Amino acid sequence: MAARAQGAPNSSAGRAQGAPSFDVATIRKDFPIFETGIAYLDSANTSQRPRQVTGAMMEYFEKFNSNIHRAAYHIAEEATVRYEATREKVRDLINASSTKEIIYTRGTTEAINLVAYSWGRKHIKQGDLIVLTIIEHHSNIVPWQILAAEKGATIEYVDIDERGELRLDQFHKLLERSPKLVAFGQVSNALGTINPAMEMVAAAKAAGATVLVDGAQGAPHQRVDVRALGCDFYAFSGHKMLGPTGAGILYGRRELLEAMDPFMSGGDMIKAVHIEGTTYHDLPWKFEAGTQAIAEVIGLGAAVDYLSALGMDAVRAHEREITEYAYEALSDVEGLTLYGPPPSRRAGVISFSLEGIHPHDLATIADRDQVCLRAGHHCAMPLMTRLGVAATARASFYVYTQKDEVDRLVGSIKEAQRIFK
Repeated sequence: MAARAQGAPNSSAGRAQGAPSFDVATIRKDFPIFETGIAYLDSANTSQRPRQVTGAMMEYFEKFNSNIHRAAYHIAEEATVRYEATREKVRDLINASSTKEIIYTRGTTEAINLVAYSWGRKHIKQGDLIVLTIIEHHSNIVPWQILAAEKGATIEYVDIDERGELRLDQFHKLLERSPKLVAFGQVSNALGTINPAMEMVAAAKAAGATVLVDGAQGAPHQRVDVRALGCDFYAFSGHKMLGPTGAGILYGRRELLEAMDPFMSGGDMIKAVHIEGTTYHDLPWKFEAGTQAIAEVIGLGAAVDYLSALGMDAVRAHEREITEYAYEALSDVEGLTLYGPPPSRRAGVISFSLEGIHPHDLATIADRDQVCLRAGHHCAMPLMTRLGVAATARASFYVYTQKDEVDRLVGSIKEAQRIFK
């Protein structure tokens, strides 16, 4: 029998790119946590990790634990090869032009902060306009607020309509004011809204703006082509796509990265250091100071292998099927309010509120049934204010989600209603 590719799932179904579905029951066997009996409905927060990912990290720790780029002995060379191999895997996943455009970060938050610091502080001036949206994660709001306050720039926010979708009429009106920067999420983490990213990037670029896309909820769930998308920067996190925490990616167009100053300085981001001054390293290492999260980057590479073997189109198709099922099931619950667009225009995220029951109470009751449900503002407080609520409950799905887990959630909701009646 032929050996299974490293990082590939046990499932043989759904491997071809564009395959319509895959065997979820078989995929779940790669995730030891499901042996505990939990129904995990919080993947938009952080995903679970398959054995292929944790195994790749343990192999590093146990067989070639050493630093990278710094030694000539065998295990250090092996560590460096595995670490840099992830860069090519990510480049291929998002169709970047070169691995020089793939910068390792700790996650989406650090990636956006890197752009705000290294690009923003050089290019944003007093009176400049920054365009964001009301549905952004705090990570794509706060860095720009700090920058705007420092530079005397202005921030304007694109509102949503009654379906939880962006008011594109407002967006295009703001573009008439020639913003310097446009930054928005590909997918809303709180509503699941899939934004028309290609249309928005094209319009923003035509208006002369530099464009950053927050792909934290995009890259894990759908096929991404940054060249077709046309954005200047694209950021995402490993821990939302089956990988470990502490490893993320910033994609940036090479000419922009070349002109940017380093975000952090120290070891490994230099070519030479003299008393008189320092010469920075080439891309991408110019932005990777100090000892990196080596095991985590290797684990991210294994996660990319896993998703690539499934096929991102199949991932999206499965998620849409589960989301449609959950949307219908929750719509039938009396006293429940759903937020956001219909399933055809949303990712695997459903936020809702329950009449007379606080989301935290619902999540506590669900936990008694081993149903993991997120409750809170989801790092999207401006959106909660816009919706007129303090918090919502949120169920989110991924490659391992089964319909019976949605049924368990509905059962927990009905139990909460019985308790609070």
